[in-house]
Amino acid sequence: MRSIPILDLKAQLASYRDRALIAMTEVMDSQYFIMGPRVNAFEAALGEWLQLSSAVGVSSGTDALLVALMALEVGPGDEVIIPAKSFFATAGVVARLGATPVFVDVDAQTYNVTEALVRPAITERTKAIIPVHLFGQTSDLGSLYQQPLTERPAIIEDAAQALGSQLRGQRTGHLGDLCCTSFFPSKNLGGFGDGGAVYGRDEALLEKIRILRVHGSKPKYHHHYVGGNFRLDALQAAVLQIKLEFLDEWAAQRRVNAHRYNEAFAALDLISPDRLTPPYARDQEEHVYNQYVIRTPRRDELQSFLRERGVGTMIYYPSPLHTQPCFSELGYVDGDFPVAERACREVLALPVYPELSVDDFQYIVDSIKYFFHS
Repeated sequence: MRSIPILDLKAQLASYRDRALIAMTEVMDSQYFIMGPRVNAFEAALGEWLQLSSAVGVSSGTDALLVALMALEVGPGDEVIIPAKSFFATAGVVARLGATPVFVDVDAQTYNVTEALVRPAITERTKAIIPVHLFGQTSDLGSLYQQPLTERPAIIEDAAQALGSQLRGQRTGHLGDLCCTSFFPSKNLGGFGDGGAVYGRDEALLEKIRILRVHGSKPKYHHHYVGGNFRLDALQAAVLQIKLEFLDEWAAQRRVNAHRYNEAFAALDLISPDRLTPPYARDQEEHVYNQYVIRTPRRDELQSFLRERGVGTMIYYPSPLHTQPCFSELGYVDGDFPVAERACREVLALPVYPELSVDDFQYIVDSIKYFFHS
């Protein structure tokens, strides 16, 4: 029986392994492990790739969100609007600061929040909105992105799964006030451990984040804010700068694989509400497919069947945020956000990584065909 993982990082490693070993050896020999020239160089390279003046490397995607909220002085009494369907960190960082997560439902096609879903939730206490660019496609907040900060809450893009995705030709980081991403190993740009970045167009906010990530100090031991230890390691920066050179190529191949799935499922007459629905993309070239996520009312059966045939899959995510026990005091109940709740019951991610072989791809498609036609 075959064994096809949901993501094959070992296959990816072959394209840059020798260069990574050289770079890591140079860091080791320098004994400069925290911040420093390697981090500066990566931040500059990432900023140039994003067509922004700079980016700020931090310790994780979660800490990127946390320090962005800290820079905006979000705290007790404030509300932050977030989608009911996302990774826990999106809500967790809000609660850690004593602010209140305000959940909203998601769009049935993209699983992202929209302007129409967000605007009714805005109150005088709303300090920020976190649109999550889930699975590699940007959330479209329409005219909210165009309004000046003085006329709306702050917008922090959560691009943990969507580095480089675009909305009408604009990359993440060009839409809201700040944008946060993750370099967790499974991301499209993943390190050899945890890491993240904050970027955007507001240089004053980015400079504040640079200070907050080193306990609020500038210069050292002179503390302007109560910050935290949110620094990016030099070893991670060295690896990430090398991998950044491949990111456009990898995204292009993910799009190719996604398009192949779509074509194969259509040709096999598998696309229907009672069988499977492929991921929706507003524009194929703007989606980076951190995940290729189908939905099917027979999700659990299909996942079990594929597991038996050696095909790795993942559920992102099995439960919506508003039903998590730690948020029970907020008073949400099952049924409050039916689109997010149903999506959590039906979504299933299939392997879409760039190195997926033609044979393995065909095996996956044939397995799904057999499941629905048997």
